[in-house]
Amino acid sequence: MGWNYPYISLEEMVKHLKGFVDIMILASGYQSSALLAHWDAQNIKKAIHWGSFFQNVLKHMSSSDVYQDSIKELDAALCQMKSNPYFPQGLANLSCDTLSRARSFVLAHLFQTLPLRDSHLKAFLTAVIEMELERVSESEHDCLSVYLNKLKPRNLQLDLVLERRGFVKDSMVLSEEISQTVKFGKFSDDDLTKLTLQEVFKRQSAVSCISTVETGLDVLSNAIRCSSGTESDSSMLEEQLKLDGAPSSVGEIEQPVDFFTWNHWKSKMVSYFLDKRTIRLVSGASMIFSAPKMQWLQVFERLNTSADCKNDGLSEIVELLLLGRIASQWNCLIEYATSVSYFSATISNLYYEVCSLLTGRAQGFHSSERAADSKQESDILEYLARLQGYQLSLLWKQSPVLAAVAIPSWSPLLRLYLGEIETQFKGDSSAQRCCSCIQDRKQHKDCELAERIWCLYIFHIFASHVMHGANSS
Repeated sequence: MGWNYPYISLEEMVKHLKGFVDIMILASGYQSSALLAHWDAQNIKKAIHWGSFFQNVLKHMSSSDVYQDSIKELDAALCQMKSNPYFPQGLANLSCDTLSRARSFVLAHLFQTLPLRDSHLKAFLTAVIEMELERVSESEHDCLSVYLNKLKPRNLQLDLVLERRGFVKDSMVLSEEISQTVKFGKFSDDDLTKLTLQEVFKRQSAVSCISTVETGLDVLSNAIRCSSGTESDSSMLEEQLKLDGAPSSVGEIEQPVDFFTWNHWKSKMVSYFLDKRTIRLVSGASMIFSAPKMQWLQVFERLNTSADCKNDGLSEIVELLLLGRIASQWNCLIEYATSVSYFSATISNLYYEVCSLLTGRAQGFHSSERAADSKQESDILEYLARLQGYQLSLLWKQSPVLAAVAIPSWSPLLRLYLGEIETQFKGDSSAQRCCSCIQDRKQHKDCELAERIWCLYIFHIFASHVMHGANSS
């Protein structure tokens, strides 16, 4: 039967929907140019009014069987809009069902995605209260008193919940419990005040969870640093190595990396994975690369051309790209990094083992993931290579463990990276980053080159041995 809703055409409805999508994009806090979006009370009211418009239309259409075909037509038009590769993935759930709750959808989107600064929160509450007072004034003379009186029952019940959950003390509030309590108030399901309270507590709950996770990460990272070993541990192991026939001269180039240095490198490796900044970047990278290639390319092109990328900005883009390539493996990487145990080896031996990557004999940590993720990883690596023009200065600024784990053995980038390591290891580099343990016959603890060789070995050579042993058993 097709579209038969008499009050607005399908073409007009789709046109309004495209404008609504633009508004929701701005609700993220940024314009398409990456400039900050300005959200004052008036703009927030306009966005909520748009939500009310779609909600009222869908409510009216759903109330009659006559318009069911129109709803199907609208859903089909929405699906066609979302099939566009440039459609924002954060709105992929947009549907007629979503539009039937468009007012709460707008409120949630504004509250949960907008960077909620003090000025935004003030503008938000101003807009909601003004709209509520306008609605009450349509039927009540003393609208302010009526509105305040309707708030009182809600306050009493919220106080009980907040006291029981310890809101002020530990900021842990269950939004579901709040939502159930709020329903006892005298407001209808369409009341902006109730919806706003729900979103406030959802936001508070999310912030509390993030704060708790960050505290746990801090405790865990500190524990790892404290357990990385002491000089006395190293001395004890050195004595044991002497008894086992290992080279006793500290100045020997072929002396095994001592236990203290090994634990120091392992601690840095795990600490990087658990660092709050790294976790945020991984989360952001995972979100960016969940979008179609056209969209994430646009994101990085804008970042690349911005003024902030002249110095360290470009290095951060490279880090984000590398983290995006391994985001799906994050839990496995942490489990593997914490499971690596000490074994006796010299940097020279590790170096020659790592050189086998050039011949393709070692597969490493990524071998099992290559087939499943080859398209996305090749796209990221291709863009990364084009971004830095196969120059290693940006890659060398990354954490040794990130460079080791994020660049697979079959990538041309790894060959360039290994070539630079070989140049420095042999003392031919003009960058003056040569391994001090090679030149000055010192320990490897503070040697960046030795650490990079160690990380490559751990994730490419040692990992392949571990996987081969597991498959054999």
